[in-house]
Amino acid sequence: MGSSDVATPTPAPLTSTIAADVDLSNYDDEQVKLMEEMCIVIDRDDKRIGADSKKTCHLMTNILGHNLLHRAFSVFLFSADGTKLLLQQRATEKITFPDAWTNTCCSHPLNTADELVEKDNLGVRTAAQRKLFHELGIEAKDVPLDDFHFLTRIHYMAPSNETWGEHEIDYILFMRPQHKELVDMNPSPNEVRDVRWVTKDELKVLLEQGVTPGSGIIVTPWFKLICDNFMFAWWDRMMAEGDVSKVAHAEEVEKIYRL
Repeated sequence: MGSSDVATPTPAPLTSTIAADVDLSNYDDEQVKLMEEMCIVIDRDDKRIGADSKKTCHLMTNILGHNLLHRAFSVFLFSADGTKLLLQQRATEKITFPDAWTNTCCSHPLNTADELVEKDNLGVRTAAQRKLFHELGIEAKDVPLDDFHFLTRIHYMAPSNETWGEHEIDYILFMRPQHKELVDMNPSPNEVRDVRWVTKDELKVLLEQGVTPGSGIIVTPWFKLICDNFMFAWWDRMMAEGDVSKVAHAEEVEKIYRL
């Protein structure tokens, strides 16, 4: 379904003047610029209540002091045969969770008309397509909007350090492109330090390394939560059904899991 099939919402104004006065002068210029993007601020039932900057939404003082919550997404992109999942290692330049391994792409729909569309999760899917190109150089033609399959939403909070963290309702999207075995990529070095295609067994090894002191492997907290609670059952269903659109059970699609 195209964006012309749904009503275009009006972007909400800033929700507040919550503190965002942290000095960013020691961070990467390109990443600092991205902190100006406007995230969609929501309540715990995922109802849009306004917008605020990425910087404001990711400060732990605002997350803990004001319960500031925003909308996010996590993409899991598989090989055509479903046996491999694409992971990325976040760039050292990233302000939150630098150098951590995570799922294919994780970011936020923005407070713009096309990414605010809630019908059929079109805004989230549009944002996912945009960020796959921005981070990994994956062309839109290789990840069509209709090929993103929504599974469920996960509400979690996790600090990156004393200053920064996440507090999100995260939309989980699976994709298994059929036009070629592995999608073509051209990762941005400012976003992505490394990429890796992994099997289920290789993913289990990576997750174990991520909780092993001295391994040098870091795994993002949302990726670990998703893997610990859902990932392998979903992967098994996808392989058993042979169809990524049948991965999620009806109750999962409707629920917001609090993790």
